[in-house]
Amino acid sequence: MAGGVFLLNGAGAPDYGGALTVPVVVTCLMAASGGLIFGYDIGISGGVSEMESFLKKFFPGLLKTTRRASKDVYCMYNDQALTAFTSSLYAFGMVGTLVASRVTRRVGRKTIMVIGGSMFLVGSLVNAAAANLAMLIVGRMLLGLGLGFSGQATPVYLAEMSPPRWRGGFISAFPLFISVGYLVANLINYGTSRIPEWGWRLSLGLAAVPAAVMVLGAVLITDTPSSLVLRGKHDHARAALQRVRGKGVDVDAEFSDILAAVEHDRRNQEGAFRRILRREYRPYLVMAVAFPVFLNLTGVTVSAFFSPILFRTIGFGSDAALMGAIILGLMNIGGIIASGVAMDRYGRKLLFAIGGALMFTCQVAMASIAGTHLGHGSKMPKGYAVAVLVLTCVFSASFSWSWGALYWTIPGEIYPVEVRSAGQGTAVALNLGLNFVQAQCFLAMLCSLKYGVFLFYAFWLVVMTAFAMALVPETKGVPLDSMGHVFARHWYWGRFVKDHKFGNEST
Repeated sequence: MAGGVFLLNGAGAPDYGGALTVPVVVTCLMAASGGLIFGYDIGISGGVSEMESFLKKFFPGLLKTTRRASKDVYCMYNDQALTAFTSSLYAFGMVGTLVASRVTRRVGRKTIMVIGGSMFLVGSLVNAAAANLAMLIVGRMLLGLGLGFSGQATPVYLAEMSPPRWRGGFISAFPLFISVGYLVANLINYGTSRIPEWGWRLSLGLAAVPAAVMVLGAVLITDTPSSLVLRGKHDHARAALQRVRGKGVDVDAEFSDILAAVEHDRRNQEGAFRRILRREYRPYLVMAVAFPVFLNLTGVTVSAFFSPILFRTIGFGSDAALMGAIILGLMNIGGIIASGVAMDRYGRKLLFAIGGALMFTCQVAMASIAGTHLGHGSKMPKGYAVAVLVLTCVFSASFSWSWGALYWTIPGEIYPVEVRSAGQGTAVALNLGLNFVQAQCFLAMLCSLKYGVFLFYAFWLVVMTAFAMALVPETKGVPLDSMGHVFARHWYWGRFVKDHKFGNEST
């Protein structure tokens, strides 16, 4: 390889070192701020969906149903028009991700983030001014396209800019900002729910603030060295790498490996989406599909969307339900921070094991309580409702500690540069598509399965934890352009991935 002979870390990959410089910290935090728009929308959607003034304007039939207190509390909020308000965003988010994946090679990660933030900004203003349901859905479509663009580019940007030894922590800044956005949204909902008639407009319109933060941050940062090299801007790429690694730091080996990876990409000119279907890229395709599927089967996505409604179902009042969602937001932040500290110290697999065990326990316990104390025509006794809230908080923190952080970290770091846009685009698009399906179907599932919905997710937690422990390689401290080592030496993926790109240079 052009970079010469280098030392290997414990995973069999080159160790470039790299200082934790102020430029890399500032650059990555500004990029990660894009997570604010994800979290804010998740929090706002659930809270606004149970505000009386919002329901009165757009869903008056549902408001009459809830006032009459449905005979079956599990079915109180089962309304497909209401869930379409939430789910429409994710359908268009999937479209946005696929479009962004196609053009990111030509325009760069930075430009994709600017476009995504701008569309989200416009969509938030349309929603705030919505005069009818059609206008509301159009605004949600714009928000979805913005989420799709930013979700495709931001995790890859963070992975490409971060020093290898701290990469997990930097990528986890993205889900941390998601959790912060979720918390802020629920705090705003708690305040605006007290404003009659137009409080919901303020909640939806304030989404423009995190969108503006994201656009400003994306404008001020440099593009990634890999993205610049892909577009033939070698001098700019080296300067960008030197800037974030620090003056005086020798970046020759790392830059040479970036050049070699991009050159490998150019020797094989077929499209990234077609290439990832080839046998030697099978592990990356499996990860691109498995991670979003399992993320949605944890059950946390729908809990985040509908937590205020879920708390209302088990017996909390409106204010208490919103406060419960705020507590969930705090637990999310705590879990993400703990994960960011632990993943680069103890590795990724430990987080999967601990998080999976705790989430499974919480789901089974919630099913037991709901099955015993939440029956036909009755609400749950207060003591048991508080127990469900506590279990939901532990579940939320466990999710943030494991799949919540690692969903963004591992797919963002494992893909070779030649399929990186396709792999990340597939993962994010599939996640948003499954978000759409779950958001549209969860309240109907709750009505049909009742407390069995918790057992449904508990079963899949067992499956996904086994998958993570057996088939997800440990990637702690491995430089991006040397991930081939890890997969080539894996007990199963080694039959697909060969170490020919790096093996001759290993010492």
